[in-house]
Amino acid sequence: MTLILIFTGLLLLIGLGFPVLLAIGATAFCGIIGTDGLVPALFPQKMLAMLDTFSLLALPYFILAGELMSRGGLSKKLVYFAEVVVGHLRGGLGHASIVSSMIFAGVSGSSTADTSAIGSILIPSMKERGYKPGFAAALVACAGTIGAIIPPSMTMIVYGSMTGVSIGSMFLGGIIPGVLIGSGLMLVIYLYSLNENFPELRQVSGGFSFGKAIRALGQVWLALLAPIIIIGGILTGVFTATEAGVTACIYSFIVALFVYRIIGWKDLPEILIDTAVTTAMVVGIIAVAGALGWLLSFLDFNDTVLRLIKHISGSPTGVLLSLLGIMLVLTMFVESLAVMVILVPVCAFIGQQYHIDPIHLGLLVTIVTQIGATTPPVAVLLFVSTSIAGTTYDQTVKYCWGFIAAEVSVLLLVVFVPQTVTWIPHTFL
Repeated sequence: MTLILIFTGLLLLIGLGFPVLLAIGATAFCGIIGTDGLVPALFPQKMLAMLDTFSLLALPYFILAGELMSRGGLSKKLVYFAEVVVGHLRGGLGHASIVSSMIFAGVSGSSTADTSAIGSILIPSMKERGYKPGFAAALVACAGTIGAIIPPSMTMIVYGSMTGVSIGSMFLGGIIPGVLIGSGLMLVIYLYSLNENFPELRQVSGGFSFGKAIRALGQVWLALLAPIIIIGGILTGVFTATEAGVTACIYSFIVALFVYRIIGWKDLPEILIDTAVTTAMVVGIIAVAGALGWLLSFLDFNDTVLRLIKHISGSPTGVLLSLLGIMLVLTMFVESLAVMVILVPVCAFIGQQYHIDPIHLGLLVTIVTQIGATTPPVAVLLFVSTSIAGTTYDQTVKYCWGFIAAEVSVLLLVVFVPQTVTWIPHTFL
């Protein structure tokens, strides 16, 4: 009964428009003081215990690195390079948005940042070339999910800090699924180009120029080097994921200020403030969710879900599909980070019972929460891209389903072929 009251209260507060942080915090605090045998002091104690992990130190560094590279002109240079490489294909701007998102993901680590940075440049260009605003918005939003899958990833840092799973291993595990999702989205664009209702996708802007590609590479190679340094350093064991965040931050600072020179010293205070605000928001949600997660564990929520899952399926694959289905439905209505920080302890507990590879499980949780961020009715990334496109939400939703189907297909592939996630980390670490 207590569990029902907790979840009812949480959903009610979120439905009334309360900020996620306040909704989770109020639910956790009221739950603790309303449970026999518990004292209010447990609330701040469990919040601080949740934040007492070395892995979370990577979070502000990667956020800052993303801010520096984004404002330092990285996104514009990447878009230009992507247009040169794939712009000659049918739906060239659409393909360029996906390639840009895949590369920018290697720096930002955030699907929201990816969607905003790439969308603000490419969506206006797509509209000028006749792309339907809703189609452009749906494409950029779904491509933005790659920002949290190809390393680095804020979502993976949160997951690793909560479960103790190696963040470096998760980073490496996201490479193949991220590339597969990008390829799947490009396939959807090709299929749309076969439809006579999308003549704009059949426009081809000349052929591929090797010389132009080399010149574009000369302008953007420093930006492309950032993800190589991050991933290469982890692969070779030169530094941990947290140290990779510091390295990315220093590298981004040098490139943005002294090489591209698009930002100056006067811009740093605003960048640092924005980084602090974003970090505080994410860390605040993690902290209050830690208190709520402890309360749910105290009330045997993990065992309750385990018994429910056993009734549905007894095989590890069936368990994975059940967990992912639950998380996908929840992220369609509740902010994905909130769902994740509440359910990740449950997923990790059930994964241990069924001997599911923790890296495999972590990547599946990462992917499904990103799909949820683009699936109506509450789709944060769709709202971001829709506002940039200046269209209606209904128009964006109309075109998102094909891209979501491609992402779900990759998710199912990862479920049934764990090697798509585990091969790189198990081979190189």
